Amino acid sequence: MDNAPLWAPAGLPVREYLLVLLTAAAVTFLLTGLVRLLAIRVGAVAYPRKRDVHLTPIPRMGGVAMFGGVLAAMFLASNLPALSRGFDFSNDAAAAIVAGGLIVLVGALDDRFELDSLTKLAGQVTAAGILVLFGVQWFGFWVPWGGDEGHIGQLMVLNSNQGQLLTVLLVVTMINAMNFVDGLDGLASGIGLIAASATCAFCLSLLQQHGGDVTAYPPALIAASIAGACMGFLPYNFQPARIFMGDSGSMLIGLMLATASTSASGKADYAGFGGKDLLALLSPLLVLAAVLFVPLLDLIMAVVRRTAAGKSPFHADKMHLHHRLLEIGHSQRRAVLLIYSWAAVIAFGAVSLTLFSAVLVAWVIVVGVIVAAIISVIPRMRARADRETR
Repeated sequence: MDNAPLWAPAGLPVREYLLVLLTAAAVTFLLTGLVRLLAIRVGAVAYPRKRDVHLTPIPRMGGVAMFGGVLAAMFLASNLPALSRGFDFSNDAAAAIVAGGLIVLVGALDDRFELDSLTKLAGQVTAAGILVLFGVQWFGFWVPWGGDEGHIGQLMVLNSNQGQLLTVLLVVTMINAMNFVDGLDGLASGIGLIAASATCAFCLSLLQQHGGDVTAYPPALIAASIAGACMGFLPYNFQPARIFMGDSGSMLIGLMLATASTSASGKADYAGFGGKDLLALLSPLLVLAAVLFVPLLDLIMAVVRRTAAGKSPFHADKMHLHHRLLEIGHSQRRAVLLIYSWAAVIAFGAVSLTLFSAVLVAWVIVVGVIVAAIISVIPRMRARADRETR
């Protein structure tokens, strides 16, 4: 008789992935205090600037502790019988470790010495290139044109060069999107936890569809590791923060999320493409788009705003999404929780589309969006009502 609980389908190493997540969380939590002392000693401290919200100097470089948690989780996984085979049949997890190490090094140097934007971009492209060298890349995606009779759109299969270029672009975009959104205490780590958890849930469903094929293990492992690292770092980082993750942390989150989504894209069944397979083929892109939505929206708005003002797209300002929520009248904690809710509705909504009835999920997403939107504008509605009663 099968006694597996509903949340752990028979044959899937869900408990092992949960153990990996908790290990990353515990090690990150334990290392963060030590990294905080190290950051203070080496001078990796964020002093308040005009565009900043914090009022006192706070150490950063928390991404080093998060990477330590990821390494511990990967080491544990490589020694668990249920997960170790994934390392034998795929280089994706190793790619995440090597590329993650490089991006954390670049970010840590920036946390201490304030690197220029071109140097950071070079490091990001190099890290993305490492992923490509290890074989992590997109192989195809759906486009809404050119379909045969009875089919909506078509599957565009990429050659090696196209897939590698797309991978580099998506990885660099994800890294910078997470970097841009890191502006309030606990914001990037919370969004990273939500996005990585949603990605892990999707990868587990993908693993179930593949009948537990070990080649589908790495994306879930990568997502679980960074989810745990974000979870372990959040107690130190939630308002009032005792340490910032800095670029070393935000860029690591972006890289790991991009790696997990890209790794999952290679597990889609492209051979059986048809109209009914559209959602399954779109799943990796749906999850990637959902994970990117909040930070990418903020990134696009910032680039347009700064370019229109005749400034560099990398010119810092105080008009990000989280700054606007503060202007409306939300407290720091409420603004962060609101952005969490938007990210959760979109990310888990996209994952649910691949698992449950699309109509049911659509209704839940609509209700969630409406509730989040109403809560977002309540302070402005109150201010308007106060003005009218005066």
